Parts: sequence; C-alpha cells; structure tokens
Amino acid sequence: MFGSDVLLAMGLSFVLTYLLGSLNFAVIVSRLLYHDDVRNYGSGNAGMTNMLRTYGKKAAFLTGLGDFFKGTASVLIARTIIGSLGVELPFDGGWVGAIGVLLGHLFPIFFHFKGGKGILAACGAILLMNPDLFVVLFIGFVPIAFITRIVSLASVLGASAYPILVYIKCRLIGRPPLLDVTFALICVALILYMHRENIKRLLNGTEKKIGRPGK
Repeated sequence: MFGSDVLLAMGLSFVLTYLLGSLNFAVIVSRLLYHDDVRNYGSGNAGMTNMLRTYGKKAAFLTGLGDFFKGTASVLIARTIIGSLGVELPFDGGWVGAIGVLLGHLFPIFFHFKGGKGILAACGAILLMNPDLFVVLFIGFVPIAFITRIVSLASVLGASAYPILVYIKCRLIGRPPLLDVTFALICVALILYMHRENIKRLLNGTEKKIGRPGK
C-alpha cells in the first residue's frame, strides 16, 4: 500500500516524535528542581496534576508548559519531515507526530516506560491539527475542572468528545471522516486506558479533588 519513501517518512517522524514525547517534563522538573521523582508520591503519575499536589504551582506550570508544547512540536516535526521528503499521504501527517508523542509521553523510553496520562501533550497536538476544536474543548471542558476541582473528570469527558467533534468537522467541511476519526480514536483509547483507575474512582465517587491529598 505504501512505498519505501512513505514508510521512511512516517517511520522517521514516528521515532523522532516518540523520543520527544519520552522527555517527560514531570520527571525532568522534579529531578532538576527537587532532586526527587514525582512518581514516588501521590498517584505515582508523572503529570501536571500530581506535580501540583506534590510540589506546587511552579512545578505544575513548568510541567504543563513542557508537555503541551512538545505536543505542538511533534505535529510540526512530522509535517516537516513528511513534506520535505515529498511524500503525499491520504491524511494529515501531523497524526503520525500526535500518536508518536502520545506514546512517548505515556511510555517514555528514558524513564522505564512509566510516564504520564497524555492530556496536555494531546492538547498541544490538537492546537495545531484542529485549532477550532481546541477552542471548543477548552471552552467546554476546562471550566469543569475548575468548578468540580476534579481534573480527571474534565480530561475523560474532553477526550471522549474529541472523536465526535472530529467526525462533525469532517462532515461539515466535506472530508471523508474515516481516517481522521480512526486516528482520533487511537489517541483517545490510549488516554482513557491511562485514566482507567481514575474512571473507576469517578464511577464510585472516590476520585480526589485538587487541593486534597491522595490519588
């Protein structure tokens, strides 16, 4: 189906963005600033929420900034590589970067394959790939986190809504939705899998809120 040039472009894009995704900023910030590993505390997750609970706002901000912009950078990297090699794909090459950075963030090769849950890295990728949908998700689901103080609730709901929004957008602009929705579902499946324990706690009413110790 794909020629060697296509496989080379996609493979190189995936490897580079996976490696970028493996630069987990929660682990990096906690080690550089606190000579510690955030994965030893709280939920054990290498993400912004656990950084906030463990080290405070500064650490959480630096982590969120790094994770978000590696998502945007990965889309740019994939598009640049695929475009510079003259490869034409039946889908946005940014999807290769989005999946690569997400897998790297979740399963970082540099940190024993124990990473974060992928929300901010995914949001960074969405900002470039679908800026209009990014705005919809931001307006629709960020307030949920502030009102309920349950970040995982907003994360799970926002992630679940994304493939639906992608489908609606494709229909509105007259583009076949199959590939875009498939890639979106892959990303969302990974994120929901990493949130599986949060989902269990949400369902039984024991999920912790920001500002309270625990998972």
